[in-house]
Amino acid sequence: MASRIEQIIEEIEEYVDSCKFQPLSTTKIVVNKEELEELLRELRLKTPDEIKRYQKIISNKDAILADAQAKADGIVANAEARAKELVSQHEVMQQAYAQANETINKANAEAQQILDSAQQDANNIRYSAITYTDDMLANMEAIMGNTISESQERYNAFFGSLQDAYNIVRQNRQELAPQAARAEESPAAATSYDDYDEDVNLDEED
Repeated sequence: MASRIEQIIEEIEEYVDSCKFQPLSTTKIVVNKEELEELLRELRLKTPDEIKRYQKIISNKDAILADAQAKADGIVANAEARAKELVSQHEVMQQAYAQANETINKANAEAQQILDSAQQDANNIRYSAITYTDDMLANMEAIMGNTISESQERYNAFFGSLQDAYNIVRQNRQELAPQAARAEESPAAATSYDDYDEDVNLDEED
């Protein structure tokens, strides 16, 4: 069953994928600031709770060991009681002591086995909790790293497109500069030509 943190991360990814691109852009998107901040706020609130939950699992190690110790003590106590009962009976003392020692040895071996098994179970639980928490944090780290990388790539692409457009505009202006200069000179040249024609006509009337 997925944790709430994993669900929130999936919701953030789905939300980002559903956002529309900005006009004239294939890299930048338009997001609802409040909605995204709400998801991030819940993620920050849930992260400590999730870690506490796994710390609680780890703390159960002591309870597991205490329960195993209690069971082992009970077995030893029963064995000792049985040994005393055997000794108190009208049997040969040597046989009674031998049976008592054998019972106690078996009880001690069984108790040690229970303790070893409980220790192994507690270590497995602790390792699983730590591994899961580390995997969760690694997933969050990867998502954040990819987001930063993608944002940088989108910014570089946008800046490159803007630089290309700027270069084209500047080149076009440079190409138009000689034509603009000739356009400024042509009205004066036309005036001089007209004045010349007028003078010639006046001379012909004289």
